[in-house]
Amino acid sequence: MSELAESIRWNDDGLVPAVVQDAVSKEVLMLAYMNRESLAKTLETGETWFWSRSRGELWNKGATSGHKQKVKSIAYDCDGDALLVQVEQIGPACHTGKYTCFHHEIKPDGNAGREPAADRFRMLGELERIIAKRYAERPEGTYTTYLFEKGIDKILKKVGEETAEVIIAAKNRDNDELRYETADLIFHMMVLLRERGLPLDDVMAELASREGKPTTNKMR
Repeated sequence: MSELAESIRWNDDGLVPAVVQDAVSKEVLMLAYMNRESLAKTLETGETWFWSRSRGELWNKGATSGHKQKVKSIAYDCDGDALLVQVEQIGPACHTGKYTCFHHEIKPDGNAGREPAADRFRMLGELERIIAKRYAERPEGTYTTYLFEKGIDKILKKVGEETAEVIIAAKNRDNDELRYETADLIFHMMVLLRERGLPLDDVMAELASREGKPTTNKMR
């Protein structure tokens, strides 16, 4: 801890900003501040601890609400003046009940300079973000909330059903039907990944690890 503390460029108040990120969806959840003591308690307990500048005291995220953050990793930037804390978020991160504190979105004007290829898989990232939001906030009346409330068996049942629908569509040689059913399958697979806490990035990394390797009994 002493070596780590020496690597951090603490400000004049002995604090360093800590950006908290969902380890699964990669959504930025909140910004808070740590001092040496809160960083030490974070490392010791595996839960996030911060320093409240308004109250002048340590606080354990989720201690009263139950919306705790289980730390997966901590990194500091090249200048040592900011921390990135990746967590497993239990419930919403924001005191307003929102999944992330950064829920006031400002959209830039126009799409100038945007490359279509760079946007090709944008919807997968957006879908992962929305599913993570539903998982944390559990808004009433949404299908995604319904799946999470019913649990893993219901989600697996839907994955099985949608897989069968994809097979039927392909056998029917109906691409419109295949497109529709494939979208349904991808959605339910991503709900399953969120329920299991497995980032889509890990799946992409698995695919990348297979590149150039000899084919065995699996298509690569």
